[in-house]
Amino acid sequence: MDWHQLWEIASAPDNVPIVAIMPLLVFYLWLAWRQARANDRLIGQLAADPALAKTHHRKTWPFQAGWQKEIHVWPFLLRVEFLAAIIVTIILMVWSITLNAPLEEPANPNLTMNPAKAPWYFLGLQEMLVYFDPWIAGVVMPTLIIIGLMAIPYIDPNPLGSGYYTLKQRRFSIATFLFGFVVLWVSMIVIGTFIRGPGWMWFWPGQTWDHNKLVYEVNIDLHEMLGIHAQPWVGLFGAAVVGGYFLIGGLLVHHLFKRYQPKDYQRMSFLQYNTLMMLLLLMISLPIKMLLRLALHIKYVWVTPWFNV
Repeated sequence: MDWHQLWEIASAPDNVPIVAIMPLLVFYLWLAWRQARANDRLIGQLAADPALAKTHHRKTWPFQAGWQKEIHVWPFLLRVEFLAAIIVTIILMVWSITLNAPLEEPANPNLTMNPAKAPWYFLGLQEMLVYFDPWIAGVVMPTLIIIGLMAIPYIDPNPLGSGYYTLKQRRFSIATFLFGFVVLWVSMIVIGTFIRGPGWMWFWPGQTWDHNKLVYEVNIDLHEMLGIHAQPWVGLFGAAVVGGYFLIGGLLVHHLFKRYQPKDYQRMSFLQYNTLMMLLLLMISLPIKMLLRLALHIKYVWVTPWFNV
């Protein structure tokens, strides 16, 4: 798409939230990093001075002479919440006045939109449909995401970092969150908005969205690339590849986790640890499958008469 077309896409009413989320994401990541660095310095100061640690507790902001030891709900918290509510209300009013609602004409089966895109908060799922079977991208993956979020409080054994920002005490948790939310989810929303054009084809920034462009990409399954065509060898080969990924990948992740997170490894039970490893391997499988499709045009790794992976 050319730059004029890029502006038209970015300024579309239903794409405004996506454009706004990027600077907001950068700002809040910077703010969290800033507070975490300040807390880490305070934690180091308290660890080096036992006398100071007995009289001062860790706060969201490092303790300074003359600061109050407690922050009361009134007037500090309620004042900030009231101002935030006013600011958000003004923003929503200006937004609703200046931008029209992204409503379109009634559905016409004889005139289909191209590209037909889901709302911005579902674009990540729509992008996943390119790389997985619909039942995986539309049912299994969202279910695993919800289950993984529900399991976090039960599989996280680290008692530190509760109630304050910190980097040194929560490296693994922060890295996992940034990888899952920013690298996987937000990036797929951006790709679905600005990169996917007519026919859900890939258009780099600067390329014009040509509705008449046709790209014939031959996607093949992994077993076809290796010359395996007969059943049941096709299914057995796919099962071996998927099983090998979980075996080898599990050993590699286990080695890295045990080396760099020894305290968390010692705290976790057998069930907690295996649940964590399974969720991590499933999370890593998403970018691996995306790279296989985009770089090698591999459609499926495991093909059976009942399901494809």
